[in-house]
Amino acid sequence: MKISRPIRARISPAAILHNYRLAKRLAPHAKAWAVIKANAYGHGQWRAVEALRGEADGFAMLETENAVALREAGITQPILLLEGVFSARDMRAVLEHRLTTVIHCREQLELLLRSASPEQPLSICLKLNSGMNRLGFTAPTLPAAWAGLRQLPQAEVTLMTHFAEADGECGVAWQLERFAALAGDWQGPRCLANSAAILRYPAAHADWVRPGIMLYGASPFVEQSAAELGLQPAMTLSSAIIGVQEIAAGERVGYGGTFTAERPMRIGVVACGYADGYPRHAPSGTPIAVMGQRTKTVGRVSMDMLACDLTAIPQAGIGAPVTLWGRGVAGEVTADEVATAAGTISYELFCAVAPRVPVEIGAI
Repeated sequence: MKISRPIRARISPAAILHNYRLAKRLAPHAKAWAVIKANAYGHGQWRAVEALRGEADGFAMLETENAVALREAGITQPILLLEGVFSARDMRAVLEHRLTTVIHCREQLELLLRSASPEQPLSICLKLNSGMNRLGFTAPTLPAAWAGLRQLPQAEVTLMTHFAEADGECGVAWQLERFAALAGDWQGPRCLANSAAILRYPAAHADWVRPGIMLYGASPFVEQSAAELGLQPAMTLSSAIIGVQEIAAGERVGYGGTFTAERPMRIGVVACGYADGYPRHAPSGTPIAVMGQRTKTVGRVSMDMLACDLTAIPQAGIGAPVTLWGRGVAGEVTADEVATAAGTISYELFCAVAPRVPVEIGAI
């Protein structure tokens, strides 16, 4: 059914593929898990899988049922469960469908030992807590984990950790040191680098990398843009002007009157609001593009609408194309810019796009 409202999210499989290939070029000696958790960061799990079906070394996600669905759809590459299993049923699915699972705690290891036979081939990522302090074995708990794994001699084990500040000033050196201390004389495969570490820390590339946000064309760094990193935006959120108001100096705009015009202004109303996933807390001044020209939002974001300044774009009237973020006929405004203005990150913007927003597939 054709949706009459003009808002659209356009997804570019070619951009996802380009960004995955960039990760591979940056880490040429490593394999790469394409991270498609959270519905591929809001871009659609199946869209990402189809974009990378013939290229990805493996796919990484959270839910066992989604991993099984990939297997049933003919995906033969390794599939990694990033948080491991949550039940005995999940563990049975891991064994039946040849999934790779993270093991990050004693309880998961016990499930594995109860479910797998010693001669059964299986693949696991043993997660070490190197300072993130979220998931993973520590120095006191790791010896028991190794003792348990010795009961499964057929298990292919990869040591894994997650960086807390690869995108910040502290970097990864301190966690690499902790990881090395925990790993001891381990000579097997390692999986360490997220997007930020892929882009900035070659020493962390190891045997497997995990590109996540970079797959979707956003930067993990505040001070460096996606374009500067060679990434292409995979999502453009676009809409149109549906109303125009001429206001005098001193008049206010929107709920609560949070914006007051300092001069006569021409205000455009856009068919996009927080019910579409646009952040309600985005302040006046958040960048937006109308008819290829950058301008700014004004006033509070409503459920279904937001307002923008059309004073310098006199040719823009009802029906004029608007780019909320991404690359489109109305110019380019990056998701990172919108996120920064709203005090959040592009990850949240992508994941928050509402189901009511129609999705189109094609080049951006």
